[in-house]
Amino acid sequence: MPDARFAIVPVAKPASARAASPRPAASPEESLRKAIAARTAGTRLKHARTGLAYHGPLDPTVHAMLLRQVYLALFETRRFEEALDVARQATSLNVLADVLHHDAARAAFAAGAVEGAVQHLRVASRCGPPARRSQHLWTLGSTLFLVQRYPEAIAALIRAARWATREKPLYRAHLALARLAAGETVADLQEITDALAQAACGQGYGRFVLGHLAYAAGEWTIAQRYLEAFVRRCTVGRTAMGIALEAELRMARATLAKMAKN
Repeated sequence: MPDARFAIVPVAKPASARAASPRPAASPEESLRKAIAARTAGTRLKHARTGLAYHGPLDPTVHAMLLRQVYLALFETRRFEEALDVARQATSLNVLADVLHHDAARAAFAAGAVEGAVQHLRVASRCGPPARRSQHLWTLGSTLFLVQRYPEAIAALIRAARWATREKPLYRAHLALARLAAGETVADLQEITDALAQAACGQGYGRFVLGHLAYAAGEWTIAQRYLEAFVRRCTVGRTAMGIALEAELRMARATLAKMAKN
């Protein structure tokens, strides 16, 4: 019979040494929330890919939004071709199709595929709801303006201004700028410029338009103030915004350089 003095008493392991219970995998919805809240492109990409790797059915809207977070992460890190591929994949889900075509257009333009960008924006303007149609048409018009396809830009901006509500002063002013670039005369230019300068949409992108309208009118001091404010806003804001507006930034800086030489 064993001696009780030498009985072996099990010793409990410290908490740190116990086998941890496996954590349940994050749901796609939780991964999406984390991706949206991420502060860096790398973290956004990690959480979005975790959600996409979920073993189970994905809600189509959640699926599309996870792909959009992957797109944003790739775009912010200037991987434009990959971002374009992801945006194209997302459009096939038929969820928020106009928004995703708009994303695809942005990546295509950044990658130098102007015609691809134009086609995606045309699709976005056709399939989007009325509330977003004017924005897609304006982006189409501004894209065509930047590549100096002025007649096409004018046609798109006319439609954008027609559909617009709150952003109408910006779209009308951008239309006037395109007409001036095409060599046309704009009879009500002062009224259009004043309306944009007084509107909320005269901030941000509106400064790019106001600056170039002032430059075209020979009011270089005013033009310089608007364009410098536009450049500052783009260079201290969100990374994605600065990348998306690089063509406008180049044009604004070129105009400022012209004024500096004279």
